[in-house]
Amino acid sequence: MSWTNRLVHRADATLNTRTEPVPATPDAPHAVVIGAGFGGLASAIRLGARGFRVTLVERLNQPGGRARVFEQDGFTFDAGPTVVTAPFLFDELWQLCGRERSDDVELVPVDPFYLIRFDDGTAFHYTGDRERMEQEIARFSEADVDGYRRFLEKSEEIFEIGFEELGHVPFDNLSDMLRIVPAMMKLESHRTVHGLVSKYIQHPKIRKVLSFHPLLVGGNPFSTTSIYTLIAYLERKWGVWYAMGGTGALVEGLSDLIDDLGGTQRYGVEVEEIMVENGRASGVQLDTGETVPADLVVSNADVGWTYRHLIDSKHRTTWTDRKVENMDYSMSLFVWYFGTDRQYEDVEHHTIVLGPRYKGLLDDIFENKELADDCSLYLHRPTKTDPSMAPDGHDAFYVLSPVPHLESGVDWRQQAEPYRQAVEDRLAETVLPDLGDHLVTSRMLTPQEFLDDYKSLKGAAFSVEPKLTQSAWFRPHNRSEDVEHLYFAGAGTHPGAGMPGVLSSARVLDTVVPDPEAFDVRTPADTVA
Repeated sequence: MSWTNRLVHRADATLNTRTEPVPATPDAPHAVVIGAGFGGLASAIRLGARGFRVTLVERLNQPGGRARVFEQDGFTFDAGPTVVTAPFLFDELWQLCGRERSDDVELVPVDPFYLIRFDDGTAFHYTGDRERMEQEIARFSEADVDGYRRFLEKSEEIFEIGFEELGHVPFDNLSDMLRIVPAMMKLESHRTVHGLVSKYIQHPKIRKVLSFHPLLVGGNPFSTTSIYTLIAYLERKWGVWYAMGGTGALVEGLSDLIDDLGGTQRYGVEVEEIMVENGRASGVQLDTGETVPADLVVSNADVGWTYRHLIDSKHRTTWTDRKVENMDYSMSLFVWYFGTDRQYEDVEHHTIVLGPRYKGLLDDIFENKELADDCSLYLHRPTKTDPSMAPDGHDAFYVLSPVPHLESGVDWRQQAEPYRQAVEDRLAETVLPDLGDHLVTSRMLTPQEFLDDYKSLKGAAFSVEPKLTQSAWFRPHNRSEDVEHLYFAGAGTHPGAGMPGVLSSARVLDTVVPDPEAFDVRTPADTVA
């Protein structure tokens, strides 16, 4: 069995297998997990199920991180991720606790996956059904149907290597990366997503349809490695799902699993420093002045923020301030949550409203870091599937617009409302007629809140940008090179952003974190807050 397959075999050992967790003993090693986003929740569950004592610390007053929930005027808004793919990664977390996810959270399929509306008013229904997809492509370009078939074959090939084999594998050493170089060359990972799509597809609209996926994980289709075309096959293989009650239902379910495992969850307290003794993480200092000792620390906080602000520079020789600041970070987002006193029955669950420019807009966002006059939008209408998210006869929405991160210099305290009005106008003229006459509730999230609320360096919405030179071994590692017993989960580490990536980053911990008996325990139970 090859090196890669051995690690994959280990990571897959519990997949689709209901198990009983290992109870934590009073003298078991103590793990502190920073941040209760999906990565932190999943990390706490995995460590707890292996027999660690776990304390989860979150600066917000609720779990979820970017996936927190806003309740306002009778509406429920999922703050962040809404596209659920690879649901088996959630199922596995329940199974590790001896339970079934379906007993707590109902997932229902979304069809179509997305309706993609072009600037000229034409639309493409993006689904997981190959025949329907070919029919949609033929409406625009019959000549591209065969190219789509070949693209799907390539996407599947990339998926089998990039996700199934490498998505849960740590890249601790350069030698780990060198081993996969031949496979990466064969998969044409040197190409960008748009470049690989263009190899098979000629029609400009179909190129957009098949290349927008990197934006879901913070990447520019024109610079993100083509490895991310695996998303096209991942969606087709496992579908796109919605959690009844919203993404927050999954967050609540995961939080309940931590309780069942005996873990401690603390909300509304902030970690100010990761303490280091003799080169090892020894606990955390809270903004209350309290210290929480630990035998290991997992940071689900933004990886750039963690290195830059939570670890004293004297403990960092690899991830220096300069190296952290010089990484390329993802774009940010402007997000508007709103409710209407009417229902827009013809609007799908997921709609992408493309603007007049594609590459030019992306250049402004990623390269020029300028707030453009035009925009492309992702519109989420959960009430299409789940009326409980709004009062009777009403619709709940959120719309997000990719925008540059805070290096743009935009003052969002001044710009937020004018930009919101421009987004409202765009929606009213495209898919939500007379929107202004039917608004009954509204709130916004800007790049400034990504910094202030989520402590995401530079206000980036997805942490480190997923370029080839910032992927796998080149990405911040799941096991810190600078501090022993410090580990990372979340969007900024391997394998990257998006729900499957973040959940997989926690899965990597099963490989890199030794078993409890391997730790020299220094934190007796009676010293742990």
